[in-house]
This record gives sequence, structure tokens and C-alpha cells, in this order.
Amino acid sequence: MSIEVYVIWAVLNIPFYFIFKNVFRKRIGDKRKRSLLIWACMLAAAPVFYVLLVIGFFAAMAYYPDRDFDREGWNTNKDTRYEYSESLIESRMLIGKTKTEVRRLLGADEGRDNDSSWCYELGFKPGFGNIDPDYMCIKFLNDKVVSVEQHEG
Repeated sequence: MSIEVYVIWAVLNIPFYFIFKNVFRKRIGDKRKRSLLIWACMLAAAPVFYVLLVIGFFAAMAYYPDRDFDREGWNTNKDTRYEYSESLIESRMLIGKTKTEVRRLLGADEGRDNDSSWCYELGFKPGFGNIDPDYMCIKFLNDKVVSVEQHEG
């Protein structure tokens, strides 16, 4: 292991030492037993805390807000359309609308596959390994929306 691991472990253990020392000061009278228990707790607590810290960091990096659909926000913030897509899909707002109504609501589609399917780029959703943007595809049957799906890039 590299030296950074030991430095992080030591830095994490400094506050744990004082916390456990205060917790066990009045509960355990024998100084030797108290010291052993403090060290055992420190050895267990630091790695657990470190893992929780890393998990929290990754969770924070993958977080993004889910916003209710707003036509102005959708059209002005093209890189963050993924924030609105869940609202569009779950509310089934587009189901049954005509192509004209969809174009009026969402704007012109950038990636028209064909007449029966339109795809809108949603931007790069926060997460790990996301190197391609997400897309929302709208499928039409008889000029009306029949399904709306989000595809990860």
C-alpha cells in the first residue's frame, strides 16, 4: 500500500481517539483495558468511516435534481435536459399528442431517426463512465405519440 493510505488512516484516527477516550473514560476504570478498547475501536472505526466517506463522495457525484417539466428550461438548458426527462416520461404528458404539438412543446428534434421516431439529446447525466449523452426517443403511430423512452448513451 502507498503512504497515502497510512496518512489518511492516521488523520481519520485522530478525532476517533479523542471520541473513544471520552466515551470510555468513566465506563472502564482499568487504564490498560481502556487503552486496548480505544485502539480496537479506532482500528475498526477508521476503515468503516473511510468507506462511508468514499460511498458518499460517489453518491454526491452521481446526484442530479429531477425537475418538473418546464418548456423554457428544456429549450434553454439543452445540456441538462435529463433533469426534465423523468417528469415528461412519468407524467405521460406526451402520450397522444401530435407531432405538431410535440414540436411546439419540445422544439425541433435534433436526431430524427425517421418519421415514426424522434430523439432528443438530453445531455451528459452525472455518473461514472458516462462518455455519451442520454437520449429521449418519442415513437409515433398514425402521427400521435405512443411511447416515450429514455436511452442511456
